Amino acid sequence: MRTVVFDLDGTLADTSGDLIAAANACFRGMGAGDLLCASRDAGVALRGGRAMLRLGMERLGRGADEAEIDRQYPVLLAAYEGAIDTHTRLYPGAIDAVEGLRGTGYRVAICTNKPEALARLLLDRLGVLETFHALTGADTLAVRKPDPEHLTETVRRAGGDPARALLVGDSDTDRETARAAGMPSVLVGFGPSGADMAALEPDAIIAHYNELPGVVTRLIG
Repeated sequence: MRTVVFDLDGTLADTSGDLIAAANACFRGMGAGDLLCASRDAGVALRGGRAMLRLGMERLGRGADEAEIDRQYPVLLAAYEGAIDTHTRLYPGAIDAVEGLRGTGYRVAICTNKPEALARLLLDRLGVLETFHALTGADTLAVRKPDPEHLTETVRRAGGDPARALLVGDSDTDRETARAAGMPSVLVGFGPSGADMAALEPDAIIAHYNELPGVVTRLIG
């Protein structure tokens, strides 16, 4: 069974605004005010909670304070859970493409380094959770991207064959995960880091989701 696996943050949805807001809630709690900007720091937001906290701490001159980053991380997750879909939006055409692939016989799944419960909550709030055959998050397995087992197990849980699957993502982590798993990678060129995708040399780059079905057919049939 052919399978298309998607990253979530920065690939299916722009989650940066809500992630930045959660990180800023931590910094305000520390008495530092809002240290991150939703427009300027969107790319960092899509690399995860610790990346945002580290950037803010660097701006305070405390970039090496890993203990404080560890203390603030669960605070960030709680703030994010409480306002997970205030600013988040699915990218144009994303779910139309997913539903189109599913309707023509592909299995579709999500492999994200967001904690599974938060990924499920977000997709449920966006009304698209049931669109996917499987979802694995950062804590679903004992490993996570870029470990290839995170990706191959996602394919298996979707009922697919890792030999006939590809990953759609937006980062070097996604590119390296697909490469390690022996799968093609498709990167999106419309996210905050879109201009950097060509340097990663994926099998394809899409500028809009309406390009995805043709790319999938070319890469895995």
